Amino acid sequence: MTPAAITGIAPFFIVRDVPATLAFYRDKLGFEITFQGPPGDIFFGIVRRGGAMILFKAIGVEPVPNYTRDIKQGIARWDAFVSVPDPDALAAEFAARQVEFFHPLSTNKEDGLRGFEVKDADGYLLFFGRPER
Repeated sequence: MTPAAITGIAPFFIVRDVPATLAFYRDKLGFEITFQGPPGDIFFGIVRRGGAMILFKAIGVEPVPNYTRDIKQGIARWDAFVSVPDPDALAAEFAARQVEFFHPLSTNKEDGLRGFEVKDADGYLLFFGRPER
């Protein structure tokens, strides 16, 4: 039997303020807002850029990014790995948008990844990159 295709996966982040989060992802990271609602009291939203999609919801509790749960050892700090074929070009685009990098563009010799880290307004840490060739 041929396995059915899977075309993507999207993290679902609990956030403080959905409109502010959507604005950050649109204005700083170049994502498109594909949904926000309900009208008048927006507490859910979705952004997309290429094959990456992220869902956000405000439910009245504080966000809990991964780095806050790993006893500060730094061994599970990413909340999302965003696969990027050209992390150098994306880092240049983000720099032009005045995005603050949590960790600058580099190649990590231990894990063989080239990329960079960005922390969003709720503290979620995203790695944008790829395995080094």
